Amino acid sequence: MFDMLQYDFMQRALLAGIMIAVISPTIGVFIVLRRLSLIGDTLSHVTLAGVAAGILAGIYPVLSGMIFAVLAALGIEKLRKLYRSYEELAIPIMLSAGIGIAVVLISLANGFNVDLFSYLFGSVMAVSKQDLWTILIVGIVIILLVYLFFKELFYLSFDEEAARLSGIPHRFINTLFIVLVALTISLSMRIVGILLVSSLMTIPVAASLQIANSFRKAYFYSILFSLLSVILGIVFSYLFDLATGGTIVLTSIAILLVVIIGKRIFVGKHA
Repeated sequence: MFDMLQYDFMQRALLAGIMIAVISPTIGVFIVLRRLSLIGDTLSHVTLAGVAAGILAGIYPVLSGMIFAVLAALGIEKLRKLYRSYEELAIPIMLSAGIGIAVVLISLANGFNVDLFSYLFGSVMAVSKQDLWTILIVGIVIILLVYLFFKELFYLSFDEEAARLSGIPHRFINTLFIVLVALTISLSMRIVGILLVSSLMTIPVAASLQIANSFRKAYFYSILFSLLSVILGIVFSYLFDLATGGTIVLTSIAILLVVIIGKRIFVGKHA
């Protein structure tokens, strides 16, 4: 198994995967607590449109995907303010726009090509040195911003109304949060794939919530489960020649099932 580390592409995939495995639940734990899981799917579809635009225009697709995702994130916040009594409308509007633009741009590119396919479902072969540096630099920025605004993000996740009354700049924090979600999705697509990226942001968090009795423990367990999912998924993908993104997601589902069953057995023995 360790012979795979002699290949440069596997070294890049593992390094990128470990970074993504830390970033995704760092943002995902706030997404789950705020019951905003659909935002991940919405922004991932808009990111697909950005990637297709980048491939068509001949520019770095991760950058174009990132730009589209951030613009969509800001658009969602704008729509939420426009439809104050129906804030949930912002999600399907942006989701529809993302799918529509993506389909049109893909048709202009005469359908799927190898590059676009690797962005959709992830691939260990697809991670370039440029991708690795982008993931590393933007990933560090995301973690630093979460660290700096952790208290505000935490407060808004549990009681937004009380956070507003206490003077927390909720509009700025909400906009910052959704931009961080967009950036995380754009970075994760090289390993997990655009269509599966929201799974890595939510399933490890779902597993951690089964056994954690505090926010700190939920955060710690979600990163642990995410790391296990990504590393084992990449190894299985290499050993059995499977699609990387799908293997990582199935591994995270297997971990979730083990946690649920293990908890039931443990609780049953101590009931």
